[in-house]
Amino acid sequence: MEKNQKSAIILGATGLVGGKLLHFLLEDDRYKRITVLSRRKLEMTHSKLNVVIGDLLQLKVFGKEFQGDEVFCCIGTTKAKTPEEERYRAIDYGIPVNAAKHCKENDITTFITISAMGADPRSPIFYNRTKGEMEQDVIAIGLPKIHILQPGLIGGKRDEKRPGELFFKKVLGALDFLMIGPLQHYKIILPETIARAMIWLANHPYDPIIVSSSTLKTMGKNGTP
Repeated sequence: MEKNQKSAIILGATGLVGGKLLHFLLEDDRYKRITVLSRRKLEMTHSKLNVVIGDLLQLKVFGKEFQGDEVFCCIGTTKAKTPEEERYRAIDYGIPVNAAKHCKENDITTFITISAMGADPRSPIFYNRTKGEMEQDVIAIGLPKIHILQPGLIGGKRDEKRPGELFFKKVLGALDFLMIGPLQHYKIILPETIARAMIWLANHPYDPIIVSSSTLKTMGKNGTP
């Protein structure tokens, strides 16, 4: 075992990005323990893996399990999956903000979370406004190292059906070669690319808090911003 190996916490390890992130962290020699906080069991075992079952909307139930060097928050839902605005906000705003607060309380210095392109606390669109308010309040907590990712449309195969998203993936995929300049942020980004970028950010000095989709692509592919 290497000296100074780290421990990390993942929220949302059963999702598209979180699943890739978990796989990469388990194979990364810089980490000795990966704790997954989840509402359901994972269909895998590993000597470095610690799965704790509980309600992510009530992070206090995890108690002393919320300990580590870094927290990766890959939580997110959709309007189709969660049509009630109050519950949607509890997930997409409440979980990341409360996770950042727990980091502060438990002296965890690194917090990396996924937001979305177009996040804006002043937006008239509920989805964008919720994401923007989440970003604003996470930053206000004042952790030493915070990075908020704003990926474009995330590629990959999901368990649940999202017809509208599938349509846009096909359209954007066909137009990918035209996405240059400012349009490059709208290119489809793969979940493994985002996951690798999250790990890069956790292990390297990087000043910007908000990380755009095009920057995530470069980090995830080349290991540099």
